[in-house]
Amino acid sequence: MAELFNVYPLYDIEPTTAKGSYLWDADGTRYLDLYGGHAVISVGHTHPRYVKALTDQLNKISFYSNSVRIPQQQELADKLGALSDHPDYALFLCNSGAEANENALKLASFHNGRTKVVAFKKSFHGRTAGAVAATDNPAIVAPINYNQHVTFLPFNDSEAALAGITTDTCAVIIEGIQGVGGIQVATDDFLQTLRKRCDETGAVLILDGVQCGYGRSGKFFSHQFSGIEADIISMAKGMGNGFPIGGILISPKFSASYGLLGTTFGGNHLACTAAVAVLDIMKDEGLMENAARMGTYFMDGIRQIGGYKELRGRGLMIGIEYDFPVDSLRKTLLFEHKQFTGVAGKTIIRLLPSLTIGVDEADQFLEALANCLKRKDAMVDAKVAKI
Repeated sequence: MAELFNVYPLYDIEPTTAKGSYLWDADGTRYLDLYGGHAVISVGHTHPRYVKALTDQLNKISFYSNSVRIPQQQELADKLGALSDHPDYALFLCNSGAEANENALKLASFHNGRTKVVAFKKSFHGRTAGAVAATDNPAIVAPINYNQHVTFLPFNDSEAALAGITTDTCAVIIEGIQGVGGIQVATDDFLQTLRKRCDETGAVLILDGVQCGYGRSGKFFSHQFSGIEADIISMAKGMGNGFPIGGILISPKFSASYGLLGTTFGGNHLACTAAVAVLDIMKDEGLMENAARMGTYFMDGIRQIGGYKELRGRGLMIGIEYDFPVDSLRKTLLFEHKQFTGVAGKTIIRLLPSLTIGVDEADQFLEALANCLKRKDAMVDAKVAKI
């Protein structure tokens, strides 16, 4: 009997149905989803407009290659450009965030002929060759993933950036808000410094919006809070609400030529239909505004509960750092309170819910979190009393 390659630690839960911000397992138990499968579920599980769009398209044509006209690609480009306020940027479509970053780095190197890359401490850009080389996690960088051309600078350190970005630098790649790195928010001054230094040296500025993009921060891309423009922006995660799709938005300074970039599955009929449905729902239901509003609601509630070391984030991308390992807290939230959350490292709870989430769902989480922390404090007090 064939076995799956055992690289994922699994919870003994089998979700079988989902709607909005909830999942139901095979036994009919309901779970509140505050993680969205790594920030993928942007417009809620099985949104009726999304399901109808994909079903209608599936009944027509699901796939053909990029050797023919696929009008859904142009519709996606037009709507993405308008909603993200990048109408003059070109769109290249692919399948995932890692592939988006691969193509961003490749395009940068084609553009200026250079090879050196600047990335940042605690960064995560994907697991494929070029993307993982720019990821600050030696445990997932294999010997074949050549990364001697990558320099990792301190995050939010403008002086280090000014010194480290030179006329030899091909590209600077950065997440506007680091996800896996612990919800570290890039400061306005830091991003503005990067933009200025890239202009001075001819380096390409790549903003990785795979997790922090697509409305999650309260703006379409989190770096827009800083008033800068990127040369290339990578996207995926919430772009297809669960259907695999990624892409890069490309500044007009870059020139296209046949064969420069390519993909088999990228931009197929179903993927584009999913992405168009996501944008339509985001626009019509005001989901960026909801992300900003609900992010404030979550963070205000977490502040009232207290007990944390640091609270970080923007919109519905929230990290709660504690001075103790959070594995037990996460499991209690999941198995006792039936709430999915994420982690970053050993001490940070990560919240990445659907952009449709409401006050009722937020209150459920806040009540559960307060309950868990009270129990933890009581356990600590009991241990002290015994001593």
